[in-house]
Amino acid sequence: MLLHLRVTAPADLTESVCQTLCGHEWITNVTLQRGVVLEPAGDLVEADVAREKAGPVIRELTRLGLRERGGIVVTSPTGTPFDAADRLERAAPGHPDDAVIWESVEAAAEAGAVPTVSFHVFLVLAVVLAAVAVITDSAVLVIGAMVVGPEFSAIAATCAGLLLGRWGLVGRGLRLLVLSFLLAIVVVTLLAVLARATGLVTLEEVVRERPNTGFIWHPDRWSFIVALVAGAAGALALAIEKTATMVGVFISVTTVPAAGNLALGLAFLDGGEIRGSLAQLGLNVAGMIIAGTFVLVVMRLWWTPITVASERLFRRLS
Repeated sequence: MLLHLRVTAPADLTESVCQTLCGHEWITNVTLQRGVVLEPAGDLVEADVAREKAGPVIRELTRLGLRERGGIVVTSPTGTPFDAADRLERAAPGHPDDAVIWESVEAAAEAGAVPTVSFHVFLVLAVVLAAVAVITDSAVLVIGAMVVGPEFSAIAATCAGLLLGRWGLVGRGLRLLVLSFLLAIVVVTLLAVLARATGLVTLEEVVRERPNTGFIWHPDRWSFIVALVAGAAGALALAIEKTATMVGVFISVTTVPAAGNLALGLAFLDGGEIRGSLAQLGLNVAGMIIAGTFVLVVMRLWWTPITVASERLFRRLS
């Protein structure tokens, strides 16, 4: 698997950029077009690089000053049907599916900490679904609410900020997490109060035995263990850009269902539901942040030697 680099550079940096990209056995198809960049004025250099080595190459280009004076765009080709692509992948240590591009991790974390209208709308809708799931005791709706909820992006931003020492990013991630949940819970509480006043929902429907959804406000040691595992899986998926895996992470933890149950507890002023939901929500968020940060730290320190050694072992066994 290759990545395509599109580098725009001022004329005085072009030679250094070309020297950085040429001569590596894991880089090919290096092209140069002088003077074709209009804004900012400069040259265009492009290359294909093995995914496993994309991170170090990007860091080399950044040290040349391209972050401030040029541009680096990374794209993933739909396909690379030529022999040199296979040679590049064999030359680069490790497997492309295990490659971590820390610049991409940081960019994804920055994006995940940005408060957007869509983020808040999705979370409100997810908590509404969770509240309906509680009322109807529907496990299917619980899963739906988990998938719709976007909160893991803010948790991932917090984990990445802790790893990178970016305390501003940590603050933005936590602030988005807290304020978005507060907004969603307030909105759903008001809707639940309206439903209570009109007789659409009764206290009995909220506090009765719920064999399919009672777990979302009864936290125990397994709630925390699941949160740890989900946080670890989510951080790994973020680092190696396995977006499909994120769906499993969303379904694993009961942050959104707990928020929906909390909103109903507040609407009916039931202390047991409120306390249990708050405990479940807190355990899940704390567990995911702890495990996610730990996994990212391990990957930062030891992921490359682990994956390189594993690839050699797998080759000998195959």
